Amino acid sequence: MRFGLFFFANGQDTQEQYRLLLEAARFADGEGFSAVWTPERHFHDFGAPFPNPSVTSAAVAAVTSQVGVRAGSVVLPLHDPLRVAEEWAVVDQISGGRSGLALASGWNPQDFVLAPGNFEKNKELVRDGVHTLRALWAGEAMSRLGPDAKEHGVRTYPRPRQDDIPLWVTAAGSAQTFALAGELGCGVLTHLLGQSWDQLEDNLGDYSEALEEAGHGIELERVAIMLHTFVTDDARAALETARAPMTAYMRSSMNLFGLKSPQSAGGGQPSETAMRELLEHAYEEYARTRCLIGSVDGCLPLVESLAELGIDEVACLIDFGVGADEVLAALRHLAVLKERCEEL
Repeated sequence: MRFGLFFFANGQDTQEQYRLLLEAARFADGEGFSAVWTPERHFHDFGAPFPNPSVTSAAVAAVTSQVGVRAGSVVLPLHDPLRVAEEWAVVDQISGGRSGLALASGWNPQDFVLAPGNFEKNKELVRDGVHTLRALWAGEAMSRLGPDAKEHGVRTYPRPRQDDIPLWVTAAGSAQTFALAGELGCGVLTHLLGQSWDQLEDNLGDYSEALEEAGHGIELERVAIMLHTFVTDDARAALETARAPMTAYMRSSMNLFGLKSPQSAGGGQPSETAMRELLEHAYEEYARTRCLIGSVDGCLPLVESLAELGIDEVACLIDFGVGADEVLAALRHLAVLKERCEEL
């Protein structure tokens, strides 16, 4: 089992969040972590520091020398693959060949003000975009229509360091998305927010089957799972320290996704009391069963269960609201957990 760091802060103290990103990246680089992942988010406090993962990844690449530098994720239908190939070739050069991309189809109509015509065909654009991106990365020319009404053959520059770009597909829980990742010969980046353990197991089975059916071979199987993470030497203290930041983070997420509490059956907004009760219940269940929040010994069984499912990397989301200095101090305990799990 490999361990990486994942970032997806809500928009509070952006300067402090960037400090956490770069200092944590330096730690990960020195302690043998697999990767640092940064996302793409637009037009909302949730994920606000991260509108372009190629920019944050270039910053990470410049202060590290070993750790993988990855997008988690590029929303491919919002961009021309020509620009994606150009930007990530820069990251690949700065990092000395350590870049990688998880690709997402996007879901929020508001995000698609950047590419309004692509919303209805977003899944198709991911499939086509993977083929285009790989071809551009390999140096192939693409024919594009210019303002002179003529076709122009263009190649992207700079040329990257890696011959092939490592790719994942972000899958929130849809069996079709897991199968698409297998069809394309990509890895999977997933989480436990929108799927049960049984669904995750079924989805991973679909992924493996699609890999084999497409002729890629099971040896290409790569599955990373994002987990909210805060590991210390005291499980109870970790749970209490994370409680208020995590519930605030969940509230921000619910606002983004437009979720309502079960008590608001009429479709209106829940009362503040109902919202607090919902968030408290959600935190208790989620923190104890789907997060790495606690002690090294307490978190180990969850990692073991993930390994049994065939997951080979944990992407530890560490910037959900606990203070930057507390998170940085806790990373030494996460490094111990990583060492304990390397043989899984």
